[in-house]
Amino acid sequence: MDIAILIFDRLAALDAVGPYEVLSRLPGATITFVAEVAGPKRTDPGPLALTADATLTELEHPEILIVPGGPGQVALMDDGPMHDWLRAAHETSEWTCSVCTGSLILAAAGLLEGKRATSNWQALEALGSFGGVEVVPERVVFDGKLATAAGVTAGIDMALALAAKVAGDQVAQAIQLGIEYDPQPPFDAGSPRTAPAEIVEAVRAYSRFAA
Repeated sequence: MDIAILIFDRLAALDAVGPYEVLSRLPGATITFVAEVAGPKRTDPGPLALTADATLTELEHPEILIVPGGPGQVALMDDGPMHDWLRAAHETSEWTCSVCTGSLILAAAGLLEGKRATSNWQALEALGSFGGVEVVPERVVFDGKLATAAGVTAGIDMALALAAKVAGDQVAQAIQLGIEYDPQPPFDAGSPRTAPAEIVEAVRAYSRFAA
């Protein structure tokens, strides 16, 4: 099973690495980081780089396609070669997935029209600006062969749910145990529904989606 994870400059590292840690453990899976131009792509923030080992044209028909988000998503909203590749890859994929604002890229490519989808909580309004997208403020949303995840860490949850659909619950549970994914955060502040109001407003204030 060929799995392509699209990467680009200023992506959020965990958007890509979270699903990678899960899906790379699927039996028979081969994961390739792909980009328009092969080579290192700097994440945001910080100096970490992920390396694209293949160009888009070198992996045209992956069974699973993952599109992460991050600040670099803004530069990928205009129609072009990457959107052409996404549309063509989606035609033959078994699963097309996004994490965080990666769903905005899918929407810009026209792949979410008439579909239920989610994104980072700060980007839900932007996602809803695309005609025909039914925005669902949930952590993971499946609609047909499309899977979208909310912000950053939700990519791990999406990948585990996808692993169960691909290989069965036992395999997915074994992967979860293997990576010891047992989150016990020190605060109940991981969602705008549970975080203190002042924290929500502080995060909104420096969001790139702030009005």
